[in-house]
Amino acid sequence: MTSFFDYIFMQRALLGCAAISISAAPVGCFLTLRRMSLMGDAMSHAILPGVAVGFLVSGLSLGAMTLGGIVAGFAVAALTGAVTRLTAQREDASLAAFYLISLALGVLLVSLKGSNIDLMHILFGTVLALDDAALVLLCLTATISLTTLAVIWRPLVLECVDPTFLRSVSRWSGPVHFIFLALVVLNLVAGFQALGTLMSVGMMILPGLAARFWCHTLGPMAALSVVFGLVASVGGLVLSFVWALPSGPAITLSAGGIYLASLLLGRAGGIVPRFLPGKHIHQ
Repeated sequence: MTSFFDYIFMQRALLGCAAISISAAPVGCFLTLRRMSLMGDAMSHAILPGVAVGFLVSGLSLGAMTLGGIVAGFAVAALTGAVTRLTAQREDASLAAFYLISLALGVLLVSLKGSNIDLMHILFGTVLALDDAALVLLCLTATISLTTLAVIWRPLVLECVDPTFLRSVSRWSGPVHFIFLALVVLNLVAGFQALGTLMSVGMMILPGLAARFWCHTLGPMAALSVVFGLVASVGGLVLSFVWALPSGPAITLSAGGIYLASLLLGRAGGIVPRFLPGKHIHQ
């Protein structure tokens, strides 16, 4: 019987999704703890104009679209911070405004030169068509992301718990915040090569949200989020292979299924355990 592992393009897709899971899922855990989950979604739209400019200049060039996405992501983050500091508008409101502008501008720019197929490729990705360059980018991103998280882990955890205290005792607060934003942008830009700008955020946020229902501490939560990302990747690719479904949405829906199951059954705040009788203390 033929298995989807027998096909080279499926093996490449699995490797690419595994790299995304290892890289983006732990970053998503910190977004969840910092109550910035929607920021990940906003930033995934914010990179679109840069990707579109790279497409206009060089077509479907991996390097040009990646560089454009990184520049656009940092530009939106900087503009959001500037508006927050210089006006009375809150950060979430300014970020929402810039990501809506970015999404519309990106779609418009792609439409100027490309076809509907090009637009669908950028928005929803082509995980089954990953080439060597895309796999190298994804694996390199995973290496950079994990190494950076290991270096800034302690101050980043402290900033999640008590940012005021971190600012009072260390100069790490500002740099850690911007390094973390850089990791978010880098993972989203790398992820769009496989899952597109609209779907890449799903692999960043959903595994971390699901893991939160099973773990009380950050280390196990980050590890479990990677496992959930890998399971969602395999599950989505299997669904795509067996029922001829679009791979990117199938992977994201698999991650969504894991989240819903965790929401119901998770021992750390899931719905069902909350209604089960508690453990009795025996003397």
